[in-house]
Amino acid sequence: MKFLFVTKRSPQQRDLLARPYGRFYNLPVELARRGHEVRVLLCSHHHLLSERRAFEGVECISHDIRFLGPIGLRDYLCKEALVFAPDWVIGCSDAWYGPLAKHLARKVHACLALDAYDDYEAYMPWNWPLHLAWRDSLRAADLVTAAGPQLAQLLDRHRHGRAPTIVVPMAADAVFTPNDKAESRIALGLPDGAPLVGYTGSWARNRGTDTLLEAFELVRQQHPSVRLVLTGKPPRYATTQPGVIALGYVADMQLPLVLSSLNVACVITANSRFGRFSYPSKLCEAMACRIPVVASDSEPVRWMLKDDAQSLVPQGSATELAARIVDQLSEGAANYPPPPSWADSAAILEEALRCSAQ
Repeated sequence: MKFLFVTKRSPQQRDLLARPYGRFYNLPVELARRGHEVRVLLCSHHHLLSERRAFEGVECISHDIRFLGPIGLRDYLCKEALVFAPDWVIGCSDAWYGPLAKHLARKVHACLALDAYDDYEAYMPWNWPLHLAWRDSLRAADLVTAAGPQLAQLLDRHRHGRAPTIVVPMAADAVFTPNDKAESRIALGLPDGAPLVGYTGSWARNRGTDTLLEAFELVRQQHPSVRLVLTGKPPRYATTQPGVIALGYVADMQLPLVLSSLNVACVITANSRFGRFSYPSKLCEAMACRIPVVASDSEPVRWMLKDDAQSLVPQGSATELAARIVDQLSEGAANYPPPPSWADSAAILEEALRCSAQ
């Protein structure tokens, strides 16, 4: 079959042409490996020239709304879709791409699929016109897929008797594999003998990350030698706390080394509309590296960890988070099942597309 994906160029602030990764890259590539013809339309808003690149059998075409204007972008995307003549148009990355994919699918008389990895309506709760357009595209779609069952149930509320949403799980990119702990620490300049607890996600108070600092202070009361390793750009009040090692932004290929250097990886979510339907990619990455994790207990995270109580902690509780970190430092082994691969998830998506096209 011929699949045309349409998504934003920089989901989660990462340029797919410069740094291909995640769901938006691996699902198209895995479908191409299965013998399908796959093309990806990328939309940006950074005043960039249109360009084309090929990755592992998938042609990616980027157009920019600020450079072309809304009507120009729509016309260019329609032209690309008409030339490719897909069997399926697949919209993903956020709510804007539901209505856009629906428009393209109608133009080329293709089936429409929508893929969601978050509750997109949580991003801009005030934007009701967009939410209504997203829900209308969910009703119109021949197939809807989601990163987990909780999100699938949420999307089904807007399907009004259409085929139920299919779960296509999140996975870690292939670079996330276990590495030797000592060698990983040497490569990153991290202390060899100290217990290392790490957090590699984005920092935001509304996601509960400040709880990690409170918990870390409690852990250090029992284990003064423990260190907290942070990546990215957390706030200064986090990086200047005693025992914190701030690595800053780390190259993509070094992120598996960061995880492999840790004794415990922390995944923090909050009891918010966003958090209740979040399937953290950072959790997939830590699981793929076989590092013990301590994760905020939400229904999606519990599902991802297959109810591994040893890894779960109530959201917002610094004392219980600290206690679970101490337990995991003593345990020293990852007991949860390995996560699915992108090949596994693509196989589910392929079967759903094949069945829905009949």
